[in-house]
Amino acid sequence: MQTDTNPAYPSTIHNLVVDWGNSSLKAGWFEGDTLVRTTRYDTPDVLLAELVNQSVAHVLVSSTSRPADEIRRGFTGLQRNFMVLDSQTALPIRKAYDTPHTLGADRVAAAVGAVALYPGQDCLVLDLGTCLTADLIDHDAVFQGGLISPGLRMRFRAMHEQTARLPLVEAPSAWPGLTAKNTQAAMQSGVVNGLTFELNGIIDAYRTERPEIVVLLCGGDGPAFESRLKPPIFAVPNLVLIGLNRILRYNVKNLQANTPDNHT
Repeated sequence: MQTDTNPAYPSTIHNLVVDWGNSSLKAGWFEGDTLVRTTRYDTPDVLLAELVNQSVAHVLVSSTSRPADEIRRGFTGLQRNFMVLDSQTALPIRKAYDTPHTLGADRVAAAVGAVALYPGQDCLVLDLGTCLTADLIDHDAVFQGGLISPGLRMRFRAMHEQTARLPLVEAPSAWPGLTAKNTQAAMQSGVVNGLTFELNGIIDAYRTERPEIVVLLCGGDGPAFESRLKPPIFAVPNLVLIGLNRILRYNVKNLQANTPDNHT
């Protein structure tokens, strides 16, 4: 278990949201709309053991790598109001997407987080994780779609796995120059600078169409590129957790009012 922020345990926590990734679970503990702390767990069992001593009213779990049935099995025995984010979950945004059932939970949550932070504005969400996703949420809170591209480490792996002689290299510790003098440096320059050019090109294209668009950056590799992107850029590392909490609160409100309303 790794506590990322605010290690003190609050006496009263209203919401817990969990982003279950490929190798760990990232949990966000909220009081209302306020993110109190974030914690990483290796397995659901570690998190469940901690919840024995915690006051949690509602829990929402999301995952892009595990089906809903597996998530429910992993959290068997959780004696609280427990929900799993899937394509049928009610959302405070609408989706103008041809295949909403294939839309990743992380993209949905980040979009909802963007609307929660910047209501009534066009938003472009750049998520630099395993893949790069760039999604447009318009000023009417409609998810319009976006693009998916290979992420940083996926690009390094592809060059190694799809060729006979190129090595598997890591991202450089210092920013690489354009004119590299050896093969490893050339690969690092191509991936890192190429991804930067791609990101700035996406930003330019959207700003041409929507000059007042708000650009938000999240994802594990986001910090490495933040200073290289054309400002203004708003880095929100916990954007997915913020969106999950907004989705959870929206569903709790609907249940309490006994008026479920699905905008999907």
